[in-house]
Amino acid sequence: MEDFEEVKKLAVTGDLSGELRDKLQKYLRHVDSPLAVRSSSLFEDSISQPFSGIYDTYFLPNNHPDAGVRLKHLEEAITLVYASVYSKSARSYFEAINYKVGEEKMAVLLQRAVGNRHGQQFYPQLSGVAQSYNYYPISYLEPGDGIAIIGFGLGKYVVDGEKAWRFCPKYPNMNFIAQKDIIKDSQVEFYALNMKENDIDLLEGSDATLARFTLDEAEEDETFHYCTSVWDPQDNSIKVGTEYKGPRIMNFAPIIKYNQIPLAQILDEVLGIVKSSMGLPVEIEFAVDLKKNKKGKPSFYILQIRPLIGNLKDYHLDLKYIDREALFLHTDKAMGNGTVDDVYDIIYIDHQTFDRSKTVEMAEELEKLNNTMRAAERRYILIGPGRWGSRDRWLGIPVRWAQISNAKIIVETELEDFHIDASLGSHFFNNVTSNNVGYFYIPYGSNENFIDWKWLGNQRPVKKTENFFHVQVKKPLIAKMDGRTSVSVIYKESQ
Repeated sequence: MEDFEEVKKLAVTGDLSGELRDKLQKYLRHVDSPLAVRSSSLFEDSISQPFSGIYDTYFLPNNHPDAGVRLKHLEEAITLVYASVYSKSARSYFEAINYKVGEEKMAVLLQRAVGNRHGQQFYPQLSGVAQSYNYYPISYLEPGDGIAIIGFGLGKYVVDGEKAWRFCPKYPNMNFIAQKDIIKDSQVEFYALNMKENDIDLLEGSDATLARFTLDEAEEDETFHYCTSVWDPQDNSIKVGTEYKGPRIMNFAPIIKYNQIPLAQILDEVLGIVKSSMGLPVEIEFAVDLKKNKKGKPSFYILQIRPLIGNLKDYHLDLKYIDREALFLHTDKAMGNGTVDDVYDIIYIDHQTFDRSKTVEMAEELEKLNNTMRAAERRYILIGPGRWGSRDRWLGIPVRWAQISNAKIIVETELEDFHIDASLGSHFFNNVTSNNVGYFYIPYGSNENFIDWKWLGNQRPVKKTENFFHVQVKKPLIAKMDGRTSVSVIYKESQ
C-alpha cells in the first residue's frame, strides 16, 4: 500500500494479543514516568548495513488519569512503530540498498525516558551522540580521537542535524567554532516532551507529543547553569555561568572544560570499550540527567549503540601525481574511500543565487530529480550550500535520505555569508556513511579546497528547475577518495 497514512490507520485498529495486553497493563501499574517506544530490528542492528532513524520512535507522557487511556496510547505507539517499516522513507531506503521488506524482523523496546519534569515540560538537560571516528578532524586531532555532538533537551535536536555543540572527548578544551561565530552557531531552542496534553493523537506523527521551546523557558531549571555561558560584548569574551547579562551560549563549559561531571572522560572510555568489543568504529546515543540521584550524583545513560560503516580500507592518494588544473574538486575534508568511475551527472545549486528561505521547496524539487535519476539507473554528484539533511531549514536543505538516495557523492559548500559546520552525528549522516556514499565539505575562502565553478557553469544543463541545474558529461567523472587522510578529488574528465 502506497499511502502510509492509511497503513497507520489500519495498524491502530488492530488488536494486540490478550497475553501481551495483560503484560502491558502490569508494566504500566509499576511505571508512571514518560516512555520512549522505539524499534530494535534485524537490519537496524546489522554491522554490515545499519539503519539509522529510519523507523519511528514515539514518546508518551504516560500521565493520563485513566489507566485504560494510558494502555491505549502504549498499544498505538507499539503498532505504529511496527507500521513505520512501510513508511516512504523506509521503503526508499530498502530500495536503495536492495533489501526486501519481508526480510526484516523487528522487536519494540519500551524505555523510561531520561530526564525530569519542569512544569509542563519533560527533558534531559543534556543529550547527544558520540562517534569513535571523526571524519573531519581539525588542527592536531586525529580521526581516531572521535567526536561528540551535544545539545540541551531531547536528543532529537542533535540527530536532526541542528545547531549543537561539538567537542573531542580526548581533547575537550579545543574549540571547533571560531569565537566570532560562537553566538551565531549556538543552540537557541530545544525539544521537550509536552506533559500538558495527556489526551494525544499519535496518528499525527512521531512528533505529536513533542514541543519546541526557546532556551529562555528553561532558565528556571536548577541545572541550567551547568550548560550555559554568556557572551560579554564589552570585553569580547565568554563568561561561564548565567549570573551575567548578555546573550546565552550553550557551550556546556562547566561540564566539558571545568569537569563538573567527567563527561568527556566517560565518552572517551565508553567509545573505546564499545569499539574494542565490536571491532570497528561505533556511534552511541546518550543522555545525561544532571539532577542528582539517591547517591548524590548525576546519571549517564547509553540509549543506543550502532556501528559506523565507512569504507576505510587502505587506499592512498598521492597528491604529487595530481594536476590541480585537471581537477573539478579538491578537498581535505571528505569521507569515503576508493575510486568512483561510473558517474556522468552533476546536480547542483548555483551558489551565486542560493536563497536559504527556499530550502523546503528545494528538497521537494530534488526529490523529483532523484526519482528521475533512480528510474534511469543513473548515479550523480550532488552539490549544495549548508548542511544536507538538517531539519533546520536555515542551516541547509532539509532533505530526507529517500529524497537523495541515488546520489553517489554529496558535497556541502560554504558561502561568504553562510558558514555551517560539516554534517556529523545526525541520522542522515549515519545513513550516508553506511551506504558508502562519498561526503565532501568545501569551506569558503580556502585555497586548498575548491570547486571549479567556472568549469561547472560552462557545462550545458540537460535540465533546469527553479533552483537546480542538472548537467551530464560525455566521459565519466573520476573521483578518488583517501579514507585515511580525508583527501578526495574529482577530475573534470576521465584521466
